[in-house]
Amino acid sequence: MTVDTLVDPRRTLGEAVTQAAAQDERVVVLSADSGLSSGFRAFREKYPDRYYEFGIQEHGVTGVAAGLATTGRIPVFAAIAAFVTNRNFEAFRNDVAYMAQNVKIVGRNGGMTYSDLGPTHYSLEDYAIIRMLPGVVVLSPQDPGEIREAAAAMIAHDGPVYMRIGGPAIPDLFPQEKFVIGDGRTIRHGDAATVVTTGTITPQVIRAVDQLGELGISVDLIGMPTIEPIDEACIVESVRRTGRVITIEEHYVRGGLSAAVADALARLAVIRDAIGLPHQHIVTGDYNALLAKYGLDAEGLTARLRGILASG
Repeated sequence: MTVDTLVDPRRTLGEAVTQAAAQDERVVVLSADSGLSSGFRAFREKYPDRYYEFGIQEHGVTGVAAGLATTGRIPVFAAIAAFVTNRNFEAFRNDVAYMAQNVKIVGRNGGMTYSDLGPTHYSLEDYAIIRMLPGVVVLSPQDPGEIREAAAAMIAHDGPVYMRIGGPAIPDLFPQEKFVIGDGRTIRHGDAATVVTTGTITPQVIRAVDQLGELGISVDLIGMPTIEPIDEACIVESVRRTGRVITIEEHYVRGGLSAAVADALARLAVIRDAIGLPHQHIVTGDYNALLAKYGLDAEGLTARLRGILASG
């Protein structure tokens, strides 16, 4: 894990989409007064006739994106994750998913990363909401390299995609590794349990797992940048060996990664635990303080994992 250099995930997204647009003139970007803060300033400057600003109306922008897709365009719409999923669910469901339109919707500042703006700007249920829509791929890349590769894969994929990214700068974890939609990534090897995580909480999880290793507790750590379709084979192969699975996500434990993993393991008799946000309204505060409060920073995760594994 490279921690010396931290990279803005939104800038990475913008660069990746701009690069894809240079190779495919069908790629267009739509903004609900959200494009520049989503990393698309360079795209707007380079391709002004392929950048559409609508103002704050996520529902309307999604409808236009679906319409553009019917003409052969590949629309990319990025805005605050809570707004493109919760506020926008009807349009996402009816205009994009039901019609199977080739629309790419990116939710930025996912999880609690819009910390100081409070619960109205948190997206703690987006995995659960969107993975229920038939035919929609749900991506949650874990580092800048995966964001770059996932953006390219998202645009190349023929069909609707939702991708969640964070906001704070994050380290490069897998700079040389290829991203494939639907593939998990084994990050650490061990036998005490299988730990499955996703998204920009992954650096904290890696630190926690490494701290466990220093205490003589080794686990399989699987990074899951695709939540739908999830890599069932990767999870099952590991859990058959370890006999226990623990999911970790910056999301409510109901309906998200934990539920996707439970679905994958429904036919196996294994011990399953879930670490995520409690099913309550989450408070406002500094992002790192929130991670610590809810036990999702490296130290909190180490303690929680030790407690779970010690319980037998």
